[in-house]
Amino acid sequence: ERAVGAEVTRSVTPGQQVVKIVNDELVSVLGSDAVTIDLNAPAPVTLLMVGLQGSGKTTTTAKIAKRLKDRNKKKVLLASLDTRRPAAMEQLRVLGEQVGVDTLAIVTSETPVQIARRAEREARLGGYDVLILDTAGRTHIDEELMAETAEIKAIARPHEILLVVDALTGQDAINVARSFDTRLDVTGIVLTRVDGDGRGGAALSMRAATGKPIKLIGVGEKMDALEDFHPSRIADRILGMGDIVSLVEKAAEHVSAEDAQKMARKLKKGSFDLDDLRGQLIQMKKMGGMGGLMAMMPGAGQMKKAMANANVDEKVFDRQIAIINSMTRKERVNPDLLNASRRKRIAAGAGVEVSEINKLAKQHRQMADMMKKVSKGGMGALGGMFGGKMGQMMGGMPDMSKMDPAQLEAMARQ
Repeated sequence: ERAVGAEVTRSVTPGQQVVKIVNDELVSVLGSDAVTIDLNAPAPVTLLMVGLQGSGKTTTTAKIAKRLKDRNKKKVLLASLDTRRPAAMEQLRVLGEQVGVDTLAIVTSETPVQIARRAEREARLGGYDVLILDTAGRTHIDEELMAETAEIKAIARPHEILLVVDALTGQDAINVARSFDTRLDVTGIVLTRVDGDGRGGAALSMRAATGKPIKLIGVGEKMDALEDFHPSRIADRILGMGDIVSLVEKAAEHVSAEDAQKMARKLKKGSFDLDDLRGQLIQMKKMGGMGGLMAMMPGAGQMKKAMANANVDEKVFDRQIAIINSMTRKERVNPDLLNASRRKRIAAGAGVEVSEINKLAKQHRQMADMMKKVSKGGMGALGGMFGGKMGQMMGGMPDMSKMDPAQLEAMARQ
């Protein structure tokens, strides 16, 4: 309705103006500002995690604990209240060890309410800043589940009640959110598997259905694959405009200042060996692999299609890292040493065909040549690469959705 009869600004096309209007409306529905977990309460601040079985609730509980420990420097205690699923308490204990957070000792004879009381006492006496209670999930919503969770809420008096919902469960997710919110008055939502939800439409449905803020989104299986929910960025993803800010933040998280400076010095010299390539591959894996990075790029749909057409295998990173690990230090520093017999030995050590060694060597040569061009002529020297698109990127990110699919396919293959 806003677009009909609207005056078109001369500097933009009508299509661009409609996209801008839709973008503004999406941001309005999703919430104009990011809302984080509220820790503004006397310690220990209690967070109650609720949701259906299979939503990723227990893993998300550990992810939040790691996030609060690492980013907020909080002392966190985890406690599982799931007495029905035998492996649930052990799962949380193992995850707690993995992220370096304490978990409440398991006493199998206790009820969920008794565990909640003991956890609160332990958190208070132990000087913990945050207590996270992981409640039992069910395969469906039932009165028994709601009654038990409501009783735990009355005992624990949580400062936050976070509903964990799988973004891929469609309409069912909306029904679950409404049921939990009606009974428990949740304070926020954590959407998991958002990386599998093409563009983030589940976030739009969840916010519209409950009116409650989405506080965090799960974007992968790794324990650090949890992000703040930024409405404007999700709106950009929904419209296929990418999420460059999240991409930059993710890069900053996984690339230390020391590594960046080291690479900058090598770049200046035009030096790029196989140790450097291995480091780049490991960083890309940490950032979600090629698929995770492409999902944040403008024109993500086209890029994914090009990757699919080019048969890009995400596991190739693991194989290439294994290949480089099978080399000697001298071979990594000086790839010119890689003659036929050495390549055969490396292939056997990495469990791959010699052809994969040849592909990796070619890829390294191309990257090394690119580094030399940069060292000689600056970033402008790359203007002729990728059909001239790299030069455009240096002056502002191009709309990749408008790029020739053949060019995208060529980029994906390189």
